[in-house]
Amino acid sequence: MRTPVVADTGGLLRALARGPDGKSAWPEFANALLEASLIVVPDLVLAEVDYFLRREREAMRTLVAEVLDPETTYELAITEPVDIVRALHIDARFASLELGLIDAVVCAVAERRGIRRVLTTDIRDFTAVRIGPRYERALTLVP
Repeated sequence: MRTPVVADTGGLLRALARGPDGKSAWPEFANALLEASLIVVPDLVLAEVDYFLRREREAMRTLVAEVLDPETTYELAITEPVDIVRALHIDARFASLELGLIDAVVCAVAERRGIRRVLTTDIRDFTAVRIGPRYERALTLVP
């Protein structure tokens, strides 16, 4: 069964990375995108991906085109004020992790959208974070 996923920066970068031969450098991450029914990309994640792809403008243009294309499984999630407030609460609740705004927004968007799966490389933080009104729900890390 295909299910939605919220993309974090590291997971998205790995999913898109190609080796010199043009093949996926991280096939398990690329496959996670192919297997998702929906890939929610918070706009703050897209901005952070842009920073890492600052010397690879063609790759960034391609990603933006795919994220904005209604025919793909990507969806750009505009960070709402409620997401920022919730992200600050999550960041404070898990202060020892030093999540920061972007990772906390990924959690807040996942919580608001009812999506438990997160495409990420940040196993330490996203394994420890809990979402939900009482911080009782664990996230499922992908791949």
